[in-house]
Amino acid sequence: MNEPVLTGLLTDKYELTMLAAALRDGTASRRTTFELFARRLPDGRRYGVVAGTGRLLETLPQFTFDDDACGLLAQFLDPDTVSYLRDFRFGGDIDGYAEGELYFPGSPVLSVTGSFAECVVLETLALSIFNHDTAIASAAARMVSAAGDRPLIEMGSRRTHERAAVAAARAAYIAGFAATSNLGAQRRYGIPTEGTAAHAFTMLHTHRDGPDELAAFRAQVDALGAGTTLLVDTYDVTTGVANAVAAAGTELGAVRIDSGELAVLVRQVREQLDGLGAAQTRIVVSGDLDEFGIAALRAEPVDSFGVGTSLVTGSGAPTANMVYKLVEVDGMPVQKRSSHKESQGGRKEALRLARPTGTITEEVVYPAGRAPQTAEPCRALTTPLVRGGQAVSRPDLSAARELVASGLRSLPWEGLNLSHGDPAIPTTHVRA
Repeated sequence: MNEPVLTGLLTDKYELTMLAAALRDGTASRRTTFELFARRLPDGRRYGVVAGTGRLLETLPQFTFDDDACGLLAQFLDPDTVSYLRDFRFGGDIDGYAEGELYFPGSPVLSVTGSFAECVVLETLALSIFNHDTAIASAAARMVSAAGDRPLIEMGSRRTHERAAVAAARAAYIAGFAATSNLGAQRRYGIPTEGTAAHAFTMLHTHRDGPDELAAFRAQVDALGAGTTLLVDTYDVTTGVANAVAAAGTELGAVRIDSGELAVLVRQVREQLDGLGAAQTRIVVSGDLDEFGIAALRAEPVDSFGVGTSLVTGSGAPTANMVYKLVEVDGMPVQKRSSHKESQGGRKEALRLARPTGTITEEVVYPAGRAPQTAEPCRALTTPLVRGGQAVSRPDLSAARELVASGLRSLPWEGLNLSHGDPAIPTTHVRA
């Protein structure tokens, strides 16, 4: 039975037990600011891409506790806490980086201000959205950079949770992917979709005297037109290409190669297509590609890449390492001092410095409302997202995509390296 998840229950139990204790001792109403940030980037990364802002703004009005939720919570919470949650609506303020913005260690990606009660219960929701979406977008941006001007298709739905697949497609699109295979992402967010057939369709056309790849290709062309993409590596690639052109003619849209020594096969297929008069037929490659595999194929005649597993799994999209920490209570800075888990106290904002050429040089984090003076070109990063519980910023995928693209263009050249190294720019904290 696949029952809908009550959004208010998308949280960890300790958020609500803390709330119960704070309501009991009178500290629940103290005005606080929590900050969402990453102490460090994942190993080998030089920048990150903020994603999930739009999904948080979409979800915030749904973060409530209905009768069913309150019935569950009454099993371990006192009646006053359950009553508070029954009427819960977030009424605070949220500031943060725009979706699609680059971030670095210590960047104040999100600041949530309000009573302790209303801010603490958002911790798990905010972290689950941002850690997932930011990890996907950051991995996808590296792949986009490696691919140059050739488009990428997100194909990871079968390698992750069915609902995470939609969020992953959205995050990859923000980072610059051209399309997704996931129809749920098209319906919800308007992301372009692509996809034609798998090996199973080719293998379906098997008879007593053996497989009939040509019949499979003709059936697909009859249904989808000559502009379709035919998968040519089910059996023998050379024969597959010949059958593809025989079925669709020289107007064949594309062939896809999903296995084998891709660099060698792509060169052979390009030569074969050209020799058959199908010079305009594109070559799509897929099959466990990551940014390194894409970079290795950059000099080959590949027209587009399909990426799945490495984009949506932990190996390719490691956690963004975001944390959500209390940094201010009633206007007083507070900070965690645990070894290797320190936090900077006080509500913060940030700006980014650049050379006159537009290449960014430094991120400056400062106490909110006290921007430092600088003679260098700079851009404010912190923007209002929610005021009094109401969103004042609307999700805009086109704007987010452009922000990622412009951010990648602004990085120092070494910041685009796929090899291990320091963050592309330093983060400087200016104290009051």
